[in-house]
Amino acid sequence: MLRDLTIGQYVPGDSALHRLDARTKILSAFAFIVLIFIIKTYIGYAWMAVGLMIVVAVSGIPVTFILKGIKPLWLIILITVIINLFFSQEGDPLLSWWIITITDAGLRLAIFMAARLILLITGTSLLTLTTSPIALTDGLESLMFPLKAIRFPAHELAMMMTIALRFIPTLMDETERIMKAQKARGADFESGRLMQRAKALVPLLVPLFVGAFRRADELALAMEARCYRGGEGRTRMKQLTFARRDLYAALLLLAWFAMAIVESYWLMR
Repeated sequence: MLRDLTIGQYVPGDSALHRLDARTKILSAFAFIVLIFIIKTYIGYAWMAVGLMIVVAVSGIPVTFILKGIKPLWLIILITVIINLFFSQEGDPLLSWWIITITDAGLRLAIFMAARLILLITGTSLLTLTTSPIALTDGLESLMFPLKAIRFPAHELAMMMTIALRFIPTLMDETERIMKAQKARGADFESGRLMQRAKALVPLLVPLFVGAFRRADELALAMEARCYRGGEGRTRMKQLTFARRDLYAALLLLAWFAMAIVESYWLMR
């Protein structure tokens, strides 16, 4: 299941979404995340889902591969739905049994939270799936360039964020390998009480942290061997260019976002 996590992975391709400038995709993803928390109607979320499906089709990445990234997080989505469904006291009661009361407001909030998480995971996954780590770093650094006037470490922060995203699938793969190795030695991660399961994770966490520190040390040595000295004086083999297709994509996304906001707030009246 951990292998199914798609956040942080990059799938090479030559689709229209792959060819867009990294800055366009980063700003679009940020606006998409903000819009998810602004919309408060079913039709608004349906509009966002339809638009996201169109973007997925344009990316050329199989839908099954993208949906696979939701599977490792189903437990978090389920817990979020349960908390909002059974512990919301606002609204009119729909079902009441013992100490459990389900209200219309709680049901509505549970559906919205599940939709938000699914759209958030899918939308952010598309950013990393269609943008190489180098382009992502350059795009983040370029967007944070004005902050250098106040001595903000834009390059260092962009590099750290990109490395963190890049190592998510690597750490997930290593976690799965360690779990299989420990199970082959008789470890049990699934049975017993909560404290027993927590103690059973020690043989998993210790080698995982040791491996993570080893990878970090190897990465630091590799960067030092290549004379990496930060962003000062650094050149790029591929320069970021804002082309006409980026302008068209930005206008289409603005129209899509504006329509979603208008429909959402117009229906709330």
